[in-house]
Amino acid sequence: MAAPASSSTTAAPSSSSSSPPKPPNNSAMLEPPQSSPYADAAASSVSSSSSSSSQADRSSTFSVDSPSTAATPSSSPPRPHRASDVAWGPIRGRDLGPRDFTLLRRVGAGDIGTVYLCHLESSSHAHQASSCAYAMKVVDRRALAKKGKLCRAAAEKRVLRRLDHPFLPTMFADFDAGADFSCVVMEFCPGGDLHSLRHRMPGRCFPLASARFYAAEVLLALEYLHMMGIVYRDLKPENVLIRADGHIMLTDFDLSLESTASPALEEEEDDASPAPAPTCLPIPELQILRLRRWKRRAAVPPPPPPRTFVAEPVDAQSSSFVGTHEYVAPEVARGGGHGAAVDWWAYGVFLYELIYGRTPFVGETNEATLRNIVRRPLEFPAAAASHGDDAAARDLIARLLDKDPRTRLGSKRGAADVKAHSFFKGLNMALLRSSPPPVVPPPAAPLHRCDKAADVQQLFEHF
Repeated sequence: MAAPASSSTTAAPSSSSSSPPKPPNNSAMLEPPQSSPYADAAASSVSSSSSSSSQADRSSTFSVDSPSTAATPSSSPPRPHRASDVAWGPIRGRDLGPRDFTLLRRVGAGDIGTVYLCHLESSSHAHQASSCAYAMKVVDRRALAKKGKLCRAAAEKRVLRRLDHPFLPTMFADFDAGADFSCVVMEFCPGGDLHSLRHRMPGRCFPLASARFYAAEVLLALEYLHMMGIVYRDLKPENVLIRADGHIMLTDFDLSLESTASPALEEEEDDASPAPAPTCLPIPELQILRLRRWKRRAAVPPPPPPRTFVAEPVDAQSSSFVGTHEYVAPEVARGGGHGAAVDWWAYGVFLYELIYGRTPFVGETNEATLRNIVRRPLEFPAAAASHGDDAAARDLIARLLDKDPRTRLGSKRGAADVKAHSFFKGLNMALLRSSPPPVVPPPAAPLHRCDKAADVQQLFEHF
């Protein structure tokens, strides 16, 4: 897959018409007051671009945050949708800390934290605990304070506390390890991510049926997030993990925008009434026929109009410059404000990459990619199949990759409009969780504890 070169810094936005604005360097990231000992360090920040270990060939994730007027909902304790999950047995009702876990090995590193595979130490649930693997995201608050990203870690934890959905993470516990480290315990996904899985596919792209399945599960996750007033803003295959059962889990919420939403059932417009047909009947006879028809209709009450569940944070607005270069929407690349429609643009890029093996506007550099997003029209590979299913996929992608966020598919009724597209025809969204996935990961290899010297010695002193 062709990919742009990653850069550690990005240029400041410019008003010139020759190139789109770029995220400013050394910009202040404004934060709410912090009660941690790193509040003073967090006040002055430097914008940086950094990639996780699974994104070596991907243009980097960046963020230049600015104040938002959107309301921030209060967090709540986790409400697991799978109350009978075996992973909850050893954890439920316990006051957990770092001494209760054994870190086994590092499985990933991102912009604000490092993820470790771990399991619980022996307890009254010793056998059950030893068989349960967890993922622990460890945030070094001291390092984040220097980069001015403490607010992003706090935002991610707020979001995780609210989530309760089959395709989103379950936060089992969160605690501090000493004064410097914050830990969040979540479900471990042994199947890797969709980016790695795509590279193992023939031609480095998914068959259309597999792409439809994964896209549908991601769509349901986005629908739930928007229903909760959360704009994700970081959709890409690297952030879509594969669970042990082959279903997906969306991850990484440090770039999410918290707003409000008002879920509602909206009546669909009834356009099925045909226009009156021309007739040769005399006027009196026509009136009698109409009267009889009216009496028949009055005797049988009409069925209620169909209703559609709509949940979209239409009031969410931000001027932050955040995201991964290949996935940012044109309104973000221009340096203007944006709302929930950026998630539907990213969803279109995501679907394009799953089917065709690359993103649609990738350039040789990050700057070239941003210019392509703003200016270049959407094109599809000439060698791609042109059967009916592919035509539906192209139509969906084209409507999602509308450069005008006001007319972009999903901008008005969110996931309801996307789910109604013919690309998902015949797919039962309600039973998707019970449907067989395209790929089920093989059984995990035996777990071995990692070498303390290979990781952060100071962190392991708390475990």
